[in-house]
Amino acid sequence: MAATPTGQLALDLPHRVATGRDDFLVSAANQAAVAAVDAWPRWPSPVLVLVGDAGSGKSHLCDVWRTNAGANVIPARDLDTVNVAQLMQAGAVAGEDAPGKFLDETALFHLINLARENSGSVLITSGEFPARWNIALPDLVSRLKAAQVATLGDPDDDLLRGLLVKQFTDRQLHVEEAAVSYMLLRMERSFEAARSLVARIDARALKDRAEITRNFVARVMRENAQPNLFEDG
Repeated sequence: MAATPTGQLALDLPHRVATGRDDFLVSAANQAAVAAVDAWPRWPSPVLVLVGDAGSGKSHLCDVWRTNAGANVIPARDLDTVNVAQLMQAGAVAGEDAPGKFLDETALFHLINLARENSGSVLITSGEFPARWNIALPDLVSRLKAAQVATLGDPDDDLLRGLLVKQFTDRQLHVEEAAVSYMLLRMERSFEAARSLVARIDARALKDRAEITRNFVARVMRENAQPNLFEDG
């Protein structure tokens, strides 16, 4: 707990994040990737690599797929040749945040081979396309070239608006439409920026015990902006 200037304690409580399939926001920026994940088990390749920036929804879609496929999920950095066979016993495995600094290339190669040999499926999430992973093992390079790749693109206006509203809703906060429109016109256009901005507004609203109006949002956004960056027209 932190004390405000007036001495009132502000409780920094965790917020509930909606992660069901119906809660995932779909727009032109990500609908192809959503369709690719939803096409399971009729994937054109045993391996699907889901590529997107932080906050784009990779983990959300991975969790949806895990539920549908009954998959085992493991951080890509924790893959090793000892646990690969056990992981693939489920018939489906998700490796998150590849490649990471400590990717066991041999383990990933064996995992993909097991999926190919046993009609299994592997979903890999990453912030980069496989061609940029700097893989040294030639056989793994070959396997990744044969994988299907789906991209979660940069947010368009519809997705960014929906993301802002969802972030506020997940925190059980009411926000004026005018405030959302103001943010859209002036914020950095990225998933991470949207999440950071809502968190900052939430914290300030809790501290000030204020309603989240357009004027309040403008004041919060100006706090970390350069002079004359925002106009109130």
